[in-house]
Amino acid sequence: MAEQDIHTKDGTTDFRNNPAIKNETGNWKACPYILGNECCERLAYYGINTNMVNYLKSQLNQSNVVAINNVTNWSGTCYVTPLIGAFLADAYLGRYWTIASFSIIYVFGMTLLTLSASVHGLKPTCDEKNVCQPSGLQTGFFFLGLYLIALGTGGIKPCVSSFGADQFDDSDETEKKSKSSFFNWFYFSINIGALVASSVLVWIQTNVGWGWGFGIPAVAMAVAVVSFFSGTRLYRNLRPGGSPLTRICQVVVASFRKFEVEVPKEKSLLYETAEEESVVKGSRKLDHTKQLR
Repeated sequence: MAEQDIHTKDGTTDFRNNPAIKNETGNWKACPYILGNECCERLAYYGINTNMVNYLKSQLNQSNVVAINNVTNWSGTCYVTPLIGAFLADAYLGRYWTIASFSIIYVFGMTLLTLSASVHGLKPTCDEKNVCQPSGLQTGFFFLGLYLIALGTGGIKPCVSSFGADQFDDSDETEKKSKSSFFNWFYFSINIGALVASSVLVWIQTNVGWGWGFGIPAVAMAVAVVSFFSGTRLYRNLRPGGSPLTRICQVVVASFRKFEVEVPKEKSLLYETAEEESVVKGSRKLDHTKQLR
């Protein structure tokens, strides 16, 4: 029993893919790196999104309608790509490697965006009346960076909050209560990043220059990546469990086949296995409950 108490009971592993040791991984010691990553990523995202219409109008010489349409398309893409990131994380890569790999894509996109607003030849040329005439190459380079960011956020947005939740073992009552506090801090980090972006960065973009206005979010995103990798040895990781679409179909079929089955009062009779882990690799068993039969 003493040997079993050393490790977590929810099937999580450490960075070497060994069973996670309770006192050395997860919990609050791992959370600052995750919260720092989220705060910087949100600062970078809102630092671009908040003032993008003005950039497209002033630097790429787009009309108001075209600029708004482009920003709407980009924002919509940012909310569609998480479907890809979530699927890859659950089925194949796991949350850690999904966040890590898509964060690097995000930084690359931010770098291209910064170069497009600051480097001669990539930056649109403007006349004395401040009317800019961007070339097709300059416009394409800008949108390439912009949509790499949309792809990058697709791997971060659906995974960070659940990865933070993975750091707390639900079978431990103390850690289970701490999980609620983590989500409070998580949303606080999001709002801090958004506040700084919507106030300080917008002022810099308007009064100092777009190169600095995009460069600072790029640095923030680089800090987010460093912050995330710094906590690698402390993280608890859930193994990917294969395609979730297969499991969804299994649940639907089982629900129709067993809708008349009585739910047992004893939880030991509920599961197909007596072990702590689920039969489905990378998943955890749900708590026994009288609700939601």
